[in-house]
Amino acid sequence: MTSTKNIAVSGFLLIGIVAGLAFGLPQYGVWTKTLNGKAQLQEAEYTRQVAVLEAQARKDSAQQLAEAEVIRAGGVAEANSIIGESLRDNPAYLQYLWITEGEKDSNRTVYMVPSNGGAPVPTFDIQN
Repeated sequence: MTSTKNIAVSGFLLIGIVAGLAFGLPQYGVWTKTLNGKAQLQEAEYTRQVAVLEAQARKDSAQQLAEAEVIRAGGVAEANSIIGESLRDNPAYLQYLWITEGEKDSNRTVYMVPSNGGAPVPTFDIQN
């Protein structure tokens, strides 16, 4: 009887193992697919967050560059205004600049013509 009892116990164990595998393997497959799906979802979320942060950084950079350009343009406009005001009633300085800059050009001919105010007025030779 002992051998029959051992065979019966072995049979029940074998049936239990087969039944456990028949039930457990599909459950394991579902569990692993769930974990893989959660991992892919988390990776997609991180990728989206990185893309959003990169876009925000590009937007912030463009905004800062635009503000810098506006500030630079304001400085240029103010400098032009100052230069324009300083030259408005100063034709002698403009004549001086015209003469001194002309000294750099050896092909230029300058004629000095006296004017009513006593200061010479430079004129230039137009060559075709």
